[in-house]
Amino acid sequence: MKTIHVAAGSVNQTPLDWEGNLSRLIAVINEAKQSGVQVLCLPELAVTGYGCEDAFLMPNTVERVESVLAELLPHSCGMVVSVGLPWRHNHALFNVVAVLVDGELLGLVGKQHLAGDGLHYEPRWFNPWPRGEVAVTQCLRQDVLLGDLLFDVSGVRIGFEICEDAWSANRPGATLSAYGLDLLLNPSASHFAFGKQRLRERFINEGTRSCGCAYLYANLLGNESGRVIFDGGPLISNQGELVAHGERFSFMDHTLVSALIDIEVNRSKVASTASRLVDVSDPIGLVRSDWQPEFLLAAPSLHIERSAWSKEEEFTHAVGLALFDYLRKSYSQGFVVSLSGGADSSAVSCLVYIGLRLALAELGEAGVRERLPHIELPQNVDEWMSQLLACVYQASENSGGATELSAKELAEYLGADYQSWLIAPLVEGYTSMVSDGIGRELTWTKDDLALQNIQARVRSPGIWMLANIRNSLLLATSNRSEVAVGYATMDGDTSGGLSPIGGIDKAFLRNWLVWLENEGSELIQPIPALKSVNRLQPTAELRPSDQGQTDESDLMPYPVLDAIERAAIRDKRAPLAIYILIRELFPDYPAEQLKEWVLKFFRLWCRNQWKRERCAPSFHVDDENLDPKTWCRFPILSSGFAVELKELEGFSE
Repeated sequence: MKTIHVAAGSVNQTPLDWEGNLSRLIAVINEAKQSGVQVLCLPELAVTGYGCEDAFLMPNTVERVESVLAELLPHSCGMVVSVGLPWRHNHALFNVVAVLVDGELLGLVGKQHLAGDGLHYEPRWFNPWPRGEVAVTQCLRQDVLLGDLLFDVSGVRIGFEICEDAWSANRPGATLSAYGLDLLLNPSASHFAFGKQRLRERFINEGTRSCGCAYLYANLLGNESGRVIFDGGPLISNQGELVAHGERFSFMDHTLVSALIDIEVNRSKVASTASRLVDVSDPIGLVRSDWQPEFLLAAPSLHIERSAWSKEEEFTHAVGLALFDYLRKSYSQGFVVSLSGGADSSAVSCLVYIGLRLALAELGEAGVRERLPHIELPQNVDEWMSQLLACVYQASENSGGATELSAKELAEYLGADYQSWLIAPLVEGYTSMVSDGIGRELTWTKDDLALQNIQARVRSPGIWMLANIRNSLLLATSNRSEVAVGYATMDGDTSGGLSPIGGIDKAFLRNWLVWLENEGSELIQPIPALKSVNRLQPTAELRPSDQGQTDESDLMPYPVLDAIERAAIRDKRAPLAIYILIRELFPDYPAEQLKEWVLKFFRLWCRNQWKRERCAPSFHVDDENLDPKTWCRFPILSSGFAVELKELEGFSE
């Protein structure tokens, strides 16, 4: 029996936080060492943080990296530790993993497949390392091998797939396995998306099954740099099945998961596989170490089963953690929300509340205070929400009593500081001023849009003022469905420094609010005060009440809108193809009505790109994000699909 104790860790890092990042790496290494771990895998670019953007190109960045690496080295005594960092060689920058063995730097492994789609821009900063190539670089005043490496630590062979490497068809593990692989380590910076953890588990289990080795997956954790949420959840797989998994969406600085792996059993299983390809020579990039891990006389870890979270649970945990991290890393004193009593602003307020409750449940009162040292929190925990969240209902002459009651009930339940303001005099002041200027009265017949928008915009200066007074972050309340078609007032409901639900479609959001009112989960308590919110039909409440304004009457049913958006933007389908598709998806609507909605979507989408360019940053939670800065690029000026829409207008069946 040759049992070895291995571990994978997740760490909540901050870009360019040299001292903080170092201390958190030391903490997780020391915890692993105290637990008897012999091989530890830490995340990709964990030294710098993944989200450094163009700061990766600053010479100072790599210089700092080398000094941090020097301080990490002694902490690896008695262990094998891998940790991600950027490294410059021959005037090119590479995304690498440093392998530390018993206090020495054994080598630097280069990432071969760079993530360049969606929100990833790695090719902007890094060069892919060519497969099979090995070079000598100067690091820590010594010659060190850099490149496509395999490590032999007293007979235990360790290889690497760095994040995107494992998602590629020609993943490095397939090549390395021919040389007798015992452990395959994956240092990752893999952002959260709905259902993605199941995909990770599948490729990890497939990697360990096909390569005949144990697989260690380490991921970053938390809202590292603003838009991207890392869910942590380190994994260890052996013989094609999970043997250990770590917590996802933890509020801790780091998490650690470990397992016992019997490498002799794995080798026997590989030897009995007749179809396995074997290379009898050693690879060019073989690096040897004489450090001897002490093999344990202990049974290996058993396979485990785990249940998946629902989409509602994933969303709540992800955004709750993201808001808490944003609060502490931005040094804000709290959040401010213009609470209309409707679905969007209510969802944002609830997410702030849930983020704090989840943090308290995991960290305790002392732990939350430690992570928010810039906020002087009251002695009584029950008073924290009134300091951390201010909600203001801003009534115009078109606001209804139902929405005001809905807002008040929810704010009181959450424990937020609640205020009600009357903006009708401000709206009247602007309306009169403009009427005098143009020499006529404004009317709903001629000036519908202007009269709606002024009500939304008048709400912005006061709520910004309150946010300034409280030194708090104003949260915007626009959702993705409305941003797609420009059904949002710039400098109105888009006002804010952060848009927590900007990446979420309205149909899901409404379902989530019903789930949160009635169900919740083991860790997320239901919020019954959402009953009034969920009874209301979504409306901007900007036209006179006798006009019966609702969002869906202004636009189209939200499920239809979201289906069109998904087909058009995510799947890149043409208008006519989308019309044919939604005829199948929504057979209860008349064909001509569906055609009009497709035409309307494309016209509004093209007309409102300038709005999407100005929206506050939002969180990435799926592959349907509309953020033009990091995900969905579209020209501000275009033909507006004129030919394609004409083709659809003339189409008849």
